Amino acid sequence: MERVVAGSLVRSGTSAETGAMRQWPSDDDDGWDRLLLSCGTPHVLQSAEWGRLKERWGWTVTRFEWRAGERMIAAAQVLTRPLGGSLLRVGYVPKGPILDDVHDLGSWRAVLDDLAAWASSKGLSWLKIDPDVDASDLEVRDTWIECGWLPSSTQVQFPNTMISDLTSGRDAVLAAMKSKTRYNIGLARRRGVEVRRGGVQDLDRFLAMYEETARRDGFGIRAREYYLDAWKAFLDAGVATVILAELEGRPLAGVIPVRFGRTAWYLYGASASEGRRHMPAYLAQWESLLWAMEQGCTRYDWWGGPSVLDESDPLWGVYRFKRGFGARMAPGLGAWDYPAQPKVYRLFQSAEAVRRRFIAARRGRGASAR
Repeated sequence: MERVVAGSLVRSGTSAETGAMRQWPSDDDDGWDRLLLSCGTPHVLQSAEWGRLKERWGWTVTRFEWRAGERMIAAAQVLTRPLGGSLLRVGYVPKGPILDDVHDLGSWRAVLDDLAAWASSKGLSWLKIDPDVDASDLEVRDTWIECGWLPSSTQVQFPNTMISDLTSGRDAVLAAMKSKTRYNIGLARRRGVEVRRGGVQDLDRFLAMYEETARRDGFGIRAREYYLDAWKAFLDAGVATVILAELEGRPLAGVIPVRFGRTAWYLYGASASEGRRHMPAYLAQWESLLWAMEQGCTRYDWWGGPSVLDESDPLWGVYRFKRGFGARMAPGLGAWDYPAQPKVYRLFQSAEAVRRRFIAARRGRGASAR
């Protein structure tokens, strides 16, 4: 029998080898992606492309791997930056760490203990993680608590998402949809909506719709330059496309899906206020699913779901839209923090709670901060 402790393999009846986690070479992006793709179900926010984007926008990227002999255990891309001038330094592992076996409690202890020790050694005020772990996995949750991690009051990504299974192909995906969704896809076509896959030259048009969507739905967005940088990087890497649903040349809805490994994500979506009665978003999303299947993806992550399955939830309308395509709810454990400096952490969380209540009162709903 074997178990993992502090990043090293320990066999029952032998003394522990206390080897530290291995830092990945900062210039080996291709190797990092290959490593991730060999480990569990990797997330695009742990990819080298996402790390480089964040570096261009003020974050420092550090990557780690854990092995038991030749066997991959886990990988983590950690982002760090100053906060509040230079008073604080915080860390974030977006949608990670990635474990080869997400149910292996020994691996979780090794990885989280190592990350906590590293955060303390680097003088971080706290370190945040938000890996994709099902909310029903209470043993994993309890293990995180035992390792000194706390449920975070500040989510960066949506804690819950929705997933479509693409393994059976186009006909099965269509059959899994609600009849109303299939009707709306056909209605868009009958009303003259055409869908096409664009490129970098279409990003300004998509961004204009995205900004309009933010104003209409009341969520905050980043600087224009950030989105153009992110979208161009993924397009240039050949792992994304721009899907536009247009009527007489006017864009009415759009999707930017991104793939990594066998998963595609509905990373960004937008729609114009005019022409919504023509159901362009339905046709754009169907084209996005088709693109994902053509890319060899077996999962489509719709990026975000309601906190509770109730009509009072701000994301209930979004949930109904995604459910119409046959997506299933995938509740997650959400974000967790390691308070490397507990007093500083508590003080900041109190101030952040006041700020978020003020923002929520003005906007009326939350949004993912990608």
